[in-house]
Amino acid sequence: MPEGDSVHRLAARLRTALDGHEVASGELRGGGAAGTALTGWRVLGHDTHGKHLLTRFDADGRRLTLHSHLLVQGSWTVTAPGRRVPARLAPDVRVRMRVDDGRTAWGLEVPVLDLLATRDEAQVVGHLGPDPLRDDWVAAEATRRLRSVGDRPLVAALLDQRLVAGLGNLWVNEVAYLRGLWPWTPVAEVDVEAVVATAARCLRASATVPGLYQTTTGDTRRGERHWVAGRAGRPCLRCGTRVLVRAEVHGDPEQRRTWWCPVCQPERRRRS
Repeated sequence: MPEGDSVHRLAARLRTALDGHEVASGELRGGGAAGTALTGWRVLGHDTHGKHLLTRFDADGRRLTLHSHLLVQGSWTVTAPGRRVPARLAPDVRVRMRVDDGRTAWGLEVPVLDLLATRDEAQVVGHLGPDPLRDDWVAAEATRRLRSVGDRPLVAALLDQRLVAGLGNLWVNEVAYLRGLWPWTPVAEVDVEAVVATAARCLRASATVPGLYQTTTGDTRRGERHWVAGRAGRPCLRCGTRVLVRAEVHGDPEQRRTWWCPVCQPERRRRS
């Protein structure tokens, strides 16, 4: 599933291709507004909040926003003038926007698409917590929200987009490892400020530093980019202990697929 850093990078690509351009031909093919023609609309800009993408338009004097969320399967791509997505992907197109210079943006298998007035964006992102990749990021507010759920396991709390927006399963596992924390440690028993600072640094580096996308070890070789995520059964890169994994429990947000090193992240007996 794309995480906040993925969507942030996507928005940067779409800004370069679309912002300031008029849609010469296009339409929505998915969501509640499916069938809406985009022709003649001008793309004003792109913004993100957590894993949510906001594409803003001037639609004949109206300010409208296309809200999209990729979930697991969605993606966006841009083709050069005169080019289309492969025919095998044509049934997956949910958004098509050919702009005035000939480039075309395609939203493929995007499961969440909402068209709404820009002034009403809070209806789709207002529930989200602070996002380290936004200019309005306030670490103290993220810390406060996490502390308010002190009994929740750390990894479950970090995945809750209402508390901190943009962290997905990859990042919460890596942050827990970097802080030396057993993933199911109650939030009340961790240094929340330090966890928030580490998570923010990781997300920003991944989103903005060339070559460091979703890399926590500093080693960009295949299979060596993460400390624990995806490394079940392999030796810990610090101590050599076999990395463990707990399978996801379907439908239970407290039990996502979780990796950890039992030596570097020892289970601590809960305080009485």
